[in-house]
Amino acid sequence: MSYGQGGPQGQWDPWKPNSQQQTWSSGGDGTPDWAALAEASEARNKRRRLLFIVGGALATVAVGTAVAVAVVSANDGGAEAGRPSSRLPSTADIPSSTGPAPSFAPTTAPPPLDPKDFIASKNKDTAPLSPDILFPGTQLTMGETVYRKGPTSDSENCAAVTQGTLPKVLKDNGCRRVLRVTYVKDGVAVTVGVAVFDTEDQATAAKGRADAKSLVRALPGNGVKDFCDGAVCRSTTNSYGRYAYFTVTGFTNGKDVTTKDTQVFAQGDDLAEFTFRQIRRRGEAQASAAAQQ
Repeated sequence: MSYGQGGPQGQWDPWKPNSQQQTWSSGGDGTPDWAALAEASEARNKRRRLLFIVGGALATVAVGTAVAVAVVSANDGGAEAGRPSSRLPSTADIPSSTGPAPSFAPTTAPPPLDPKDFIASKNKDTAPLSPDILFPGTQLTMGETVYRKGPTSDSENCAAVTQGTLPKVLKDNGCRRVLRVTYVKDGVAVTVGVAVFDTEDQATAAKGRADAKSLVRALPGNGVKDFCDGAVCRSTTNSYGRYAYFTVTGFTNGKDVTTKDTQVFAQGDDLAEFTFRQIRRRGEAQASAAAQQ
């Protein structure tokens, strides 16, 4: 192989396979031609830069294409997810629950039962009744006063256990029975008589027709001496529900009662109040039992 003054026998390209590298010399002294070598190196560098630029451009185009495809895909998915309501199925196409809407029973508690309703008529007032049920125990305490319980009586002959104008009043209004009990304290005795009717109206009418001469007969016995047998005594009349109740109060020594005898009035009022409470409790007990059924 021979070399000329700078003219290569073949051209070497580092980017082409099997190309021949050029050898540069200055001639006869063997010193390299540095100028020629520099020009060749510059030419190679330019080719590299050009290839890098072209390759980078192609890579940029490829990346941009991939990004564009990804954006289009994302936009397509978003359009499906966020499409306007006009593209949603119509109401008729949307499944709906079948059957009537559930209903619930009202939770309002019923009004409480009125105890007086259970003692206003024999149809509801069905609990057992006797003098010892209505007036239990052997004594009675009202406030600080203690009364000893005496004899009791239960009679279906209303006229036989009453006197004055009361027998006719009870009979005319349908009296069924009269329950009596006597209490005593410090020489003063009180007999309570409870007349039983079928309805409240009958008891109220009997109360309205009673007068000062409508008296229940005093009930002595069981350690209680005779009282109000010909002597002046104090009496009261009232009613509650289907019951009319009467009291007669006097001295066990036969003494007449006057307006100054406050002890007699107080004891008679105590027993009348206790009788009212017992009749009312009777209604409360039956109302409570009915509410629990």
